[in-house]
This record gives sequence, structure tokens and C-alpha cells, in this order.
Amino acid sequence: MSKRGVTFKLFIMTVAFFLCFYGMVILCQLLFFEDFYQQQKVGRVESRLQSFGQSYAREAWGSGRVSREAARFMLQNKNLLAIVSMDGKIKLEDPFHITFRKADGKIVKISLTLFMSHYGEELRAARIQPGDTITVEGEVLENNGVSSTDVMYPAIIHKPGFKNIGGLDEIGIKGSIKWTGTVTDIVMPDLKTLSQRQGLLFSALEEWFPLSQTHLEKLKNFEVLEEEWTEPWTGVHNVIIVYPVRQSTGDIDLLFTVTSLQEISETNEALRWFYLYLGIGGFALILILSLFYSRMVTRPLIALNNTAKRMAKLDFSAHTPIRQNDELGSLSYSMYTLSQNLNSALRELQEANQQLVEDMEQKQRMEAVQQDFFANASHELKTPLSIIKGFAEGLQDGVSAGKQDHYVKVIVEEADKMERLVQDMLDLAKLESGTLRLRKTTFILSELVEEVVDKLFHLLKEKRLEAVIIPANEMPIYADAGWLEQVIFNLVINAIRHAEEGSSITIRVEGSGDRSTFSIENKGETIPEDQLEQIWDRFYRAELSRSRQTGGTGLGLSIVKRILDLHGFHYKAENTESGVRFVVVFGAKI
Repeated sequence: MSKRGVTFKLFIMTVAFFLCFYGMVILCQLLFFEDFYQQQKVGRVESRLQSFGQSYAREAWGSGRVSREAARFMLQNKNLLAIVSMDGKIKLEDPFHITFRKADGKIVKISLTLFMSHYGEELRAARIQPGDTITVEGEVLENNGVSSTDVMYPAIIHKPGFKNIGGLDEIGIKGSIKWTGTVTDIVMPDLKTLSQRQGLLFSALEEWFPLSQTHLEKLKNFEVLEEEWTEPWTGVHNVIIVYPVRQSTGDIDLLFTVTSLQEISETNEALRWFYLYLGIGGFALILILSLFYSRMVTRPLIALNNTAKRMAKLDFSAHTPIRQNDELGSLSYSMYTLSQNLNSALRELQEANQQLVEDMEQKQRMEAVQQDFFANASHELKTPLSIIKGFAEGLQDGVSAGKQDHYVKVIVEEADKMERLVQDMLDLAKLESGTLRLRKTTFILSELVEEVVDKLFHLLKEKRLEAVIIPANEMPIYADAGWLEQVIFNLVINAIRHAEEGSSITIRVEGSGDRSTFSIENKGETIPEDQLEQIWDRFYRAELSRSRQTGGTGLGLSIVKRILDLHGFHYKAENTESGVRFVVVFGAKI
């Protein structure tokens, strides 16, 4: 089974969350929006109708005030309002009207509600303003039982300079009246809210009145009636709200309003298609945003996880903290600090472990060297001690007088060998202790070589050897003269011991640039190539001819090696065609 990453999981969860939320919004829109919107709209109209009714009953408005307030109510709520008596007679003058004064000074009102339903655009285009002269032809009807020579329902309205507005041109209607006057006031509805459904109010009034017995009893008890009503001709759904108001005279007036619900249904239907298209685009947007969000959130987590994996493998070097000013940034910086500390601790531990390994190996080597040293030292001391003991016992047993001097001479010689061996062992121990401090000075090496050769003159004479010193371009050297004298002494002694009798020992001191080279060469048997590096070891002898019979202690070259190592000088031993040559370079590698 494949392992899903945190980015994929977060992406799926984010998509699922947004789809559920988005689906809930669309489902609520489809199932509950229409009812919710209808309740909100009807509730708002009912609340404002109640406020209008209370003001209407309390302040006893005049007809002009009632007309203006009714117009304001219809414009604010985008519905129709009528004030009628219990028997269905309209008591409210048309709130949308033109008031003008005839030539005889009489004030006339022109009802516009029905007229605007058919000719609203033309009437707006005429731009009738107070002070304009107009001619109106129409019917004069009785309203509220009063002879209404003051109110006209127009068929034609004419303003000089504009085309006639209305359904009649030059042909009058039977019983029509034509008035001409000057406009004093005009109240017109907003065409955005006025439509051909203005006639719904009159249709609803005709259907409701006379009131049924049930409606009549509820209204007398001042109950607000609210019922849905469908206009039979157009099928438009509406809500009729009837609000009873008691006048100061004791009469009951009814605020009769018709609120259309058709626009709610049409809007909801359009919204369903809108949400369908929006859902398709929204789903694509959700996928994109979810992918971006999931990557944005998980990118630092993945980086931290990779860092943790590297740290688990003890790799603390390739970590860069995430630069974010939040908890993830703080965690990344803490991991960065931790990795740096662990890297430093691990490096120190590795170095300490390496040092411990080297120390252990050095200890093992030292133990092996010590064991070898003690074994060799015991072996080297055993022979002279045995000789001394044997010759001493001979003296004790009373050898002949002629041999006593020889026995004493042998004992003294072996004691000298033991003394030299012990002194060399002490010098080697001092050099290997690490506490020796060199006292360096500047001197000429060839002069030091001549002094050493002079001291060994008797040894050279015994083997009929000649020491030839050849200086060339010599430069002063900076070293401890005492210990370097020991080096020259041991190398010359070694050359004398292994040189062929009657041969020459050649010593060269040459300068070249910033370095000086010392070499000593004798004629004799060579050293096997595989043993050239071993001659510097303590008590090492290449073959039987290089035995203790030559008089050496086996420590001379080891002492040379330690002294030169302390100075930092470089050296080597090499075979020549006729013997062996030792080379020491002061100041550079060879």
C-alpha cells in the first residue's frame, strides 16, 4: 500500500471541507432561501405598515399628508397601499398625482397610478414641473361618496411642445372632461418599482370586498390579516396584509397592502442557475486554492522532516533554518541550533575517539617497545655481566700471576661497555620523555665535525682509517650544539665500526639556498634495502657481521633519530656502490 504524503492528505481535507461548506451554502439556498426571503420581506412590510398605521391614527393626518406618507411608504417598500373602510370604499387619494390650478382658481388633482402603468415613460419624458401649463382630458368619478369635481382619472395629458400622452389622440371619450391649468405640485413614482402590476391592488380589493364574515370578525378584533393571493389573470403570487386602525371618531380604517412574491420566485430561479455555474467555477477554484494552501502549509513541515531524517543519520551539516516569524520558524531555528550543537559535539567526540584510538595504539606500541627494550637491554647486559663474573671468579680462584692483568683488563673493558650502554639508555630515556628543552644557538657545522673527528683520532688510527671533511658553500645552522655533537659522534662512531680497514670516511657539509646538508659515507658491507628503515630502531642489527663484537650498544642510531626528530631535521640512510651513506638535511625535506 502506497504511503500518502501530508501534502496530499491536507489537500484532500481542504477540498472536502470547502466542498462541504460550499454544498451546504448551495443546499440552503435551494431549499430555504425563498421561504427565508419571503418571511424577511413580509415581516419588514408588516413592521413598517404597523408603524405607518400607528402614526396615521395618532396624528390625524390631513388628506395631503396621508397622500405624501402613503407615497413614501410605497416607494420605500416597493409595494401597493390603499386605505379603505370596512365596506371597501377607498379613502386614500392617489398618492401619485399632479395638482394644478384651473383658470377659475379651482385646485384639481390628476390621479397618476393607473396612468403611469401604461404611459410612465412618455410622462417622464415630458418633464412636467410646477409652473407648467397642461391640458388634461379624462373622467371625473365619485370617490368616497363625495362629488369629486376635484379629482380626475386622465386619459390624455398634453404639455405644449410635446406629443399627447395617453390612449386618445383627437377623438374624445364619452362623458370626458377637459381641464387646463397650471401645475402647482407633482408626485410621481419611481419607474424602477412601478410596473404593469399596479392594477393588482384594485383586483385584490374587488376580490376581498365585501369582506367575509371570518375576515370581518378578525378585523373588528384588530387582528392583522396576512394571506397569500394569486392574481387570476397573470398568475402572480402576492401577499395581502390588512392592518386595522381605529380612528378618533371610532371608525375602523383598513390599511390594505399587496406585496408581490413573484420577484422572489424569479430571483430564486435565477440564483439556482447562477449557483450552478458558480459551483463549477468554484470547484475549480477550490482545487487550485486547496493545492496552494496545502503546499504552503506543508512545505516547511516537509523541510523539517527532511532535516530530521538527516539528523537521524547523524548528518548535521546541511541544515538551513526556515525564515518564518511563527511557530514553524521557531521550531526550525531550534532544530538548526540543535543540529549545530550536535554536530560540534559529534565532531569533538570523533576527534576524542580518534585521539583515544591513537593513544591506545601508541600505548600498545610503547608497551611492545618497552618489552622489546627490556628484553634487548637484558640481553645486552647479560653478556658483559657473564664475562665480568667469569673473569672475577677466575681471579677469586687464584689464576696465575701472568693472567691476572689480562683478567682485570677484560673486566674493565666489559664494565666500560656496560657503562656506555647504561649511559645510552639514560640518554634515550631523556630524549623520549618529552620534557627535554633544546638550547639552540647558531654555529658552523664543519667546525663541530672537526672537533668530533679529533676526539676519535685513536679509533681511526686503530683501523688505519682516514676521515676526509669537505665543506662547500656552508651556511650557519641553528640548533642545540650539545645534542647535535652527540649526533655527529654517533654517526662517525657507526661509520668507523663498519668501515673496511684501511679505507676512507668521507664527510661533506654543503650549503644550498636556505638549507645545509650533512653526509657521511664509508666503504663496507651494505644494508639490505628492506632493512634500511629498521636500523633506527633500538638494539637493531642488520646481520651477524654487525654484532656487538664491533663494540656498539645498538642504541646509537636510535639516539640520533630522537635528537633529529626533536629538532625537526630530516635524515635518511642509503646504500652506495661501495658502502653506506647517512644524510641529514637542516632546514628542508629530502
